[in-house]
Amino acid sequence: MAQSISEILNSLGLQLPSAPDAVGAYVPVLRTGQLVMTSGQLPTLAKEVAFKGKVGHDLTREDGRNAAQVACLNALAQIAKEIGGLENVKRVVRLEGFVQSADDFYDQPYVMNSASELLLKLFGDAGRHTRFAIGCNTLPLNAAVELALWVEV
Repeated sequence: MAQSISEILNSLGLQLPSAPDAVGAYVPVLRTGQLVMTSGQLPTLAKEVAFKGKVGHDLTREDGRNAAQVACLNALAQIAKEIGGLENVKRVVRLEGFVQSADDFYDQPYVMNSASELLLKLFGDAGRHTRFAIGCNTLPLNAAVELALWVEV
């Protein structure tokens, strides 16, 4: 018998947070047909940005990876709330990642790999997705990362 998403999360020492509220004039998640996509999700814990600053200057690569995982969990929480649970995800389609980076930091793919790896652990082959990982100068609320997730239901 295959493990549920909840059981896999528990085995990893993780849990889905409550889906964060939007902080502007947009919706945090939207379904159109069989696609569900999130708005950009930050690495927030208890309504506070947990990882602030530039990766490679204020934060380490590992801090960046942790931030990406937290943001991914927030995206998954948005999706779960919209579709009634992660068991309803047919496949992960796309992960869009931004890393607030120092000028000489080039490991954005390494940072976003933590989110990609989490999706593979949770969904197996259905977690394989397209992705981009872009470095940028600033992000909202000084967050270290921002990501959006697309899934098919």
